[in-house]
Amino acid sequence: MLARLSIRDIVLIERLDIEFSRGLAVLTGETGAGKSILLDAFALALGGRGDATLVRHGAEQGQVTATFDVPENHPAMKILADNGLEDARSEDSCEMILRRVQLADGRTRAFINDQSISVQTLKAVGSALVEIHGQHDERALVDASTHRRLLDAFGGHEKDVAAVEHLWEARRTASASLEEHRASVERAAREADYLRHASAELKQLAPQEGEETSLASRRTIMMQGEKIATDLREAQEAIGGAHSPVPALSAAVRRLERRAANSPALVEPAVKAIDAAINALEEADQYLDAALRAADFDPAELERIEERLFALRAAARKYSTPVDRLAALAVQMAADVALIDAGAEQLKKLEAAALEADKRYAAAAAKLSAARAKAAQKLDKAVNSELPPLKLERASFSTQLEADESAPGPQGIDRVEFWVQTNPGTRPGPLMKVASGGELSRFLLALKVVLADRGSAPTLVFDEIDTGVGGAVADAIGTRLSRLASKVQVMAVTHAPQVAARASQHLLISKDALDKGKRVATRVNALAADHRREEIARMLAGAEITAEARAAAERLLRAATA
Repeated sequence: MLARLSIRDIVLIERLDIEFSRGLAVLTGETGAGKSILLDAFALALGGRGDATLVRHGAEQGQVTATFDVPENHPAMKILADNGLEDARSEDSCEMILRRVQLADGRTRAFINDQSISVQTLKAVGSALVEIHGQHDERALVDASTHRRLLDAFGGHEKDVAAVEHLWEARRTASASLEEHRASVERAAREADYLRHASAELKQLAPQEGEETSLASRRTIMMQGEKIATDLREAQEAIGGAHSPVPALSAAVRRLERRAANSPALVEPAVKAIDAAINALEEADQYLDAALRAADFDPAELERIEERLFALRAAARKYSTPVDRLAALAVQMAADVALIDAGAEQLKKLEAAALEADKRYAAAAAKLSAARAKAAQKLDKAVNSELPPLKLERASFSTQLEADESAPGPQGIDRVEFWVQTNPGTRPGPLMKVASGGELSRFLLALKVVLADRGSAPTLVFDEIDTGVGGAVADAIGTRLSRLASKVQVMAVTHAPQVAARASQHLLISKDALDKGKRVATRVNALAADHRREEIARMLAGAEITAEARAAAERLLRAATA
């Protein structure tokens, strides 16, 4: 429910803070006091269209903040979650603050609990929290797309609808699997001979992932090794062959070692140096030997590698795919061949599964359609019983339910629309097209009273639905608004004293002169008991309030609480 409404610098409103309670709240005041401004500001906070003209003259921006107490499981919370705005909840999970800033240049900004959001998201949340009903308001129940949901709410079909949605998804999934498999089988069948030949050829070739890179690298090493093998052998011959210096160096070391005892200081450094040279030459000989073994290759192996590379690349050109994709292509073609062989049997299974899913959905949708038909009869009877007191005794309400099995959907096979007939002998038609402004408002009131808190936003706003009526009809409207307020929070802008008398909260909207009459500002005051009687007397009598008007106001107030 709406807990607080704060308005800053909107048209004639400089600063306004209103606290709301449960039950029926009425807003009254003389014509031109600013009731429409208040509703326009409220609609702005709910995601309504912004307009630079809403900003008070001289201000850079206007702002409207609406604070709601929202249960944890309310649909508005799901909208936040669906838009990734779980963190937009306040610390108190029951409070949700909608804020809209209107800039003087026409731009607007939207927030929920001080987290910036799109206007579309704000509008979705606002629609879940508040319904505004008036003679020309597009947010009312005149949208035929909501009628099926309202009928289901009245009939208590929520679980049945959820089951149909589940079966619809299962039906869609089974159908998609069938079509995908059928397309694969048909494609494979068209290419059967080619696939069998290609699959056999690739199976015989047996390409491996990364094989081309490995073979090319090995071939490069072998070809490079052939070029340097001669130099490696010549170097090895110089170090360890017939002309190797190692034997002569070894003999010289032995001779010097025999002389070492006589002149160690002269001989030992030379011996160590020659020993190191011998060791280095022997180590170099080992490296050269290893290099020769690495460079050595079988010419037949090089030929085999080149033939394999040629075969792989020829296959890649033939099948218009990179060599590295040949292995995957072989697997795919083998699977397609298997699909040809086993696809017919699998196709039968998928066809049976799709048929079963379709039957289960059709049965559930038909059952739901029958339940809707019964609920529609009850809804029509209940709404029509509310019409006579609202001066619509010659009118009738009907729920048009068309079941079309050829046009199934997630919520079943039914198209639902509320129709009315305003007078006997006239052609019935859709609620919005047939009913006049005043009639439409009363039809909507009757419908909302019947629906009560089923399929309804927690806060309902009725804008002057009592226009053009009085006496018993106005009293009937007040009675129904009061009944409705026992289920949901109701706000009503009214000129009817019979409606105002039934309110649990009475707000008076007035226009005050400021700066010695140079400008005006809209004010809203919550009226206590004595002031309520005075305001209702004004509504009865007009400009001059008489004793009789006060007495009549007192009787209305007593009757409302009786």
